[in-house]
Order: sequence, then structure tokens, then C-alpha cells
Amino acid sequence: MITYLVTGGAGFIGSNYIHYMFREHKDIRIVNLDALTYAGNLDNLSDIGQGDSYRFVKGDICDRELVESIFRDEDIRYVIHFAAESHVDRSIADPDTFVRTNVLGTMNLLHCAYDAWVQPDGTFSEGCRFIHVSTDEVYGSLTGEGTYFYEDTPYDPHSPYSASKAGSDLLVKSFIDTYGFPANITNCSNNYGPYQFPEKLIPLMIQNALSGKALPVYGDGLNVRDWLYVEDHARGIDMVCQRGRLGEKYNIGGHNERQNIKIVETIIDLLREMLPEEDPRRAGVTRDLITYVEDRKGHDRRYAIAPDKIKSELGWEPLTNFEDGIRKTIRWYLDNEKWLEGVISGEYLRFYEQNYSGREKL
Repeated sequence: MITYLVTGGAGFIGSNYIHYMFREHKDIRIVNLDALTYAGNLDNLSDIGQGDSYRFVKGDICDRELVESIFRDEDIRYVIHFAAESHVDRSIADPDTFVRTNVLGTMNLLHCAYDAWVQPDGTFSEGCRFIHVSTDEVYGSLTGEGTYFYEDTPYDPHSPYSASKAGSDLLVKSFIDTYGFPANITNCSNNYGPYQFPEKLIPLMIQNALSGKALPVYGDGLNVRDWLYVEDHARGIDMVCQRGRLGEKYNIGGHNERQNIKIVETIIDLLREMLPEEDPRRAGVTRDLITYVEDRKGHDRRYAIAPDKIKSELGWEPLTNFEDGIRKTIRWYLDNEKWLEGVISGEYLRFYEQNYSGREKL
């Protein structure tokens, strides 16, 4: 039985990855290390109980003693590193926290994995691998249609969040280049799907529309993002872990580019279609809810990933087009409104009021 350490496994992408892995693999054990900050939610994994194949550990990836004990006690062979502070707006308000978690936390994991896997001759134990899950935001902003981010695109981060992720990417690269450390870096486009915390665009718009609240759209709404259904991302990470060339970087993108305003309009239209006619909320879900607000500081105009390398080397490509994925996502939120209510805590509401409601309309 191979043991994986999954960091941030109670979060959006991490929990979807754990569900995917238990569906697709039988002879595995997963240790889930998560600090359970505001976006970590054990309800995401309520159907997975502690036992021979799964263990949850509440803790901070910066805690050297704790992480060392996990490697010592669990014979970790693979590290899938999701844990990160990930919301751009929060990074603008509190960049220090992002540096601590994303940079120093990644360095701590690298140290612990190195110490656990290195042999007396300086080589590493056979079959070990560290997958560092990162973002397309490290590349900055694209200008003009028909241009894409490739694995060799220079880094140009514009927010404290993307700068902290760029820093952690480069730390992993330095361990690969300096020590021959068995690792890969993956950079993904915007994920969407079940269990996403409603500070992100798609679940925020779904939640607000169902509540009859304003749908805040930054700037002119024409910023473009490349959308990737989260299960496709999980499958890509698994393929890199199993068959990727050690030391290589792989971009995982959805080839589903959409302007932000088009995403919001699509959600409105689909909610009106999917809500029963007798649901009183249906009448209030209209485009009149769209509210343009002051643009985000340093807001990148367009992201788009070219997943050519992972397709040619590993045979991965997205299986879920956006039209199907957004329907599946909305259906999940409609079927799991109790989950959504449970994550709307006082702390989140305070953040929302501070970052959206107080901005001037344009």
C-alpha cells in the first residue's frame, strides 16, 4: 500500500483530489494534513472515515516537528502539496500570511521530504515524488488573443498571492536543480466545481443570486480566465505523479476561456432554467443583480494555459467542457445548499462586506 501525504486536503481542490483518488485507486493510503483555516472544511470529506486507508491530521505545514513525525510514522512516498493561501483579495489585505504559508510552509515540506527520502550517497529513495500544485497566475497577464502560457513562459506575478506562489515554485525548482530532488511542478488554470468556497467567482455568484444579492463584477467585467473542471485537474495531477518525468513542469489548462461577465450571465441564465418555477427565488435571479464595482488592484487582464506538454507526454486533456461543467457545478450547489449555508460563517461575511459591499459602483 502506497501512502500519500496530501496537504490542504480539506480545501476545494484537495478534497476533490482525495475523492478522485479513492475512486480510481484501491491500494493507497492518504494522510490529509490541513490547518482547517476558513476555507478548509471536513464536511467536504464527510463520506471518508478514518481507518486503514485514510487519516486526517489537523496541523500547519510550517510546523517542522509535526511534519517530520508524519514522514517518520507513515512512510510517505508521495507528497501532493495543495495547501496554500489562495485568494488574491485576501493577499492584498494581508500579504504576510501568504508569504508564511505559501513560501515558508513549502520550504518546511521540502526540508522534511528531503530528510526522509535522501540516502547516504545523496540519491533519493526509489519511487518517492513531491508534486507542487501551483497556479497560472505566476505568469502574469497575457495581452492579445491567441497567446498562451507555456512551461517556459517567464514569471511575472502581479499580486502578493501570485508572488508567493512564484516563490514557492522556485524553491521547489531549486531543490530539483541543486539536489536532484524528485519533484514536479504543476501550474493550473482557474478551477471550478463542487466544494469551492464562495469567495471565488462561480460559487460567489451562485450564492448571491440565490440570495437575491448584488453580483459584484470587477472593472468592466472583460477580464478573461481559462476554466478547468476540478476533476479534470485531479486526474492531471495523478497522471503527473504516476508517469511524469521527474523534475519537469506541467501546465494543466482547460481551454475554456471566458470573460468574467459572460460567466456571471451564464450562471444567471442557468439558474433561471434549473430552478423550479415554483421556487420563489427564481423571479429574483436576473441580470439586474449585476453590479460593476471598482477594479481589483493589479488585476490581470487575461490568463490562458497551453496544456500541450502534458497532452503529448502523458495523454491528458480535459474531458469536461465548460457548458457541461458549469451545469454540473450549479446542480451540485443547488443539491447541497446546507453545505453552502454551513460555510458562510461570520468571518467570511465580514470579509465579504469589507471587500465587495464597500466598493463604489462604477
